[in-house]
Amino acid sequence: MKHVVVLTGAGISAESGLKTFRDSDGLWEGYDIMEVATPEGWRKNQELVLDFYNMRRKAAMEAQPNAAHYALVELESKYKVSIITQNVDDLHDRAGSTNIIHLHGELFKSRSTINPRLTYRINGWQLKQGDTCEKGSQLRPDIVWFGEAVPMMDLALKITKTADIFMVIGTSLQVYPAAGLVDDVPESSRIFVIDPNLPAIRNKENVVQLSEKAGTGVVKIIQKLLSEVD
Repeated sequence: MKHVVVLTGAGISAESGLKTFRDSDGLWEGYDIMEVATPEGWRKNQELVLDFYNMRRKAAMEAQPNAAHYALVELESKYKVSIITQNVDDLHDRAGSTNIIHLHGELFKSRSTINPRLTYRINGWQLKQGDTCEKGSQLRPDIVWFGEAVPMMDLALKITKTADIFMVIGTSLQVYPAAGLVDDVPESSRIFVIDPNLPAIRNKENVVQLSEKAGTGVVKIIQKLLSEVD
């Protein structure tokens, strides 16, 4: 069974109504990214950060997986599929994908501020000041903020190196280290890129680019891949 490794970004969630990307002016839905997505912002104003992610969590609960998410689930019927997502929402999970690496953390999890290995599922959409871990430390969103290490990066890199097929969906390939994964795709592998604004894929052959939104482009590519397997 061939291995399809999929890198997804904001574009796949946007079709479900979620704005999970940083705008060109440095604002994230009206918030200064440095105030709500950095360790410095957390130290400066915990309440602001908690409120910001509460609103993101509430919006994610109201969103539903779209055709692209479900097509990736269908692909598992004939391929081994590993999804590496830069998104912090749970749409891949709710659609039913079984092998997901949340590269930048998970919106519906919290973690201890004194021991990052202590993580907890958030029931509902609110994480508040006074919510503590078992050691009595304030809980923070289990999100990889700007300036922090990406703990799942080594696993993502290892999986990428085993790809027979690599798909890039809804990402500009501008955010590192995730963007660098494409450089480690095996030379013999096929690469499919689906996004209305196609990112440049340099030094790679056997690349198919489809300038479409995820909801239509991903479905087309996956139908093609499924038809190739008896």
